[in-house]
Amino acid sequence: MIQFSLKCSNDHRFDSWFQSSEAYDKLARAGMISCTICGATSVDKAVMAPRVRPARSATPPTDAPDKQPPTPLAAQATTPAEQALAALRQHIETHSDYVGRDFAREARAIHEGEAPDRAIFGEARPEEARRLLEDGVPIAPLPFMPRRKTN
Repeated sequence: MIQFSLKCSNDHRFDSWFQSSEAYDKLARAGMISCTICGATSVDKAVMAPRVRPARSATPPTDAPDKQPPTPLAAQATTPAEQALAALRQHIETHSDYVGRDFAREARAIHEGEAPDRAIFGEARPEEARRLLEDGVPIAPLPFMPRRKTN
């Protein structure tokens, strides 16, 4: 796996992982890479600094701050688009039920009146989502991956 810093024609910058450099090139030629912020398909690799790990025997600098716990996503957001996305995620996770991989079945049951009407979110395979749309079930993709709830 390789991580690339990408930039769209609207100067939005984001990172994405690819199986290899060749995989990126193949997807880019097919127009299958789009900006995570605006959806533009004109995306190029941005200049990025290499990640270099210190040697295992290296000692950490004495002025290194104590390790802090991770900050919430909303606090990490720096651009207005990132802040809006973080707020959207927070709203969806607070006001909707996570149904996981049962999303397609549950969305269909709600649409047909077999389950109580409520806001849900979860995961569906592309062919399941396509069938829901063809059957008139109102769904929309989320601009983020749901956090999987385990145990």
